[in-house]
Amino acid sequence: MDNTQTSFEDVRQNLLEIFERVESAVARAGRTDKVRVMAVTKTVSPDKINFAIGQGIDLLGENRVQEFLDKREQYSPAEVHFIGGLQTNKVKYIIDKVSMIHSVDNMRLAQEIDRRAAQHGIVMDILAEINIGGEDTKGGVLPEKAREFCGDLGALEHVRLRGLMTIPPPGCGEEVFARMQELFREIGSSYKEFDTLSMGMSGDYETAVKFGATIVRIGSALFGQRKYL
Repeated sequence: MDNTQTSFEDVRQNLLEIFERVESAVARAGRTDKVRVMAVTKTVSPDKINFAIGQGIDLLGENRVQEFLDKREQYSPAEVHFIGGLQTNKVKYIIDKVSMIHSVDNMRLAQEIDRRAAQHGIVMDILAEINIGGEDTKGGVLPEKAREFCGDLGALEHVRLRGLMTIPPPGCGEEVFARMQELFREIGSSYKEFDTLSMGMSGDYETAVKFGATIVRIGSALFGQRKYL
């Protein structure tokens, strides 16, 4: 079932605007690197997702394991990242079906990803989730613990730490995004393949681009508000 309120034409128009605004934000920031637009597909029907892929989306973000498993075979070709909270007992279901896991915020989860990746003979790309606002209601490692946590992740053989992921507090100032950018730069200087900062959603993606995001995760601005979750 599709729980969004947009038509295919709405999706097309929304995506054109998103691409244009990201491109403008990149230009204003004086950046020359690429920013990827991720379509967050929670509760969105495969036909609408495939339409977005046909309009230029090449990266999908999945939040829920079972929903992903139910829909994945209906998708047109696109890269898929898992971005939601992930229980250790669910890792085995997605380890060979996604190309990156964003929400790694504890060593128990990281070790399970490492173990399952070893079983499949792969190395899984991951991001360390940072709770940049120190919010009690969100997952993620506190900024002051980030370097130590990343060091522990880097010691695992079958995961590859590619960068950081965060969800800044709603309505926060630019200083929070700037703090995340600085943390990304500081930690990244110690890692060869540390190239991904997943930051920014429908309400703040232009600010995220200004402060170095390489992936912005867009749901409602693309597919409309969900009727229910």
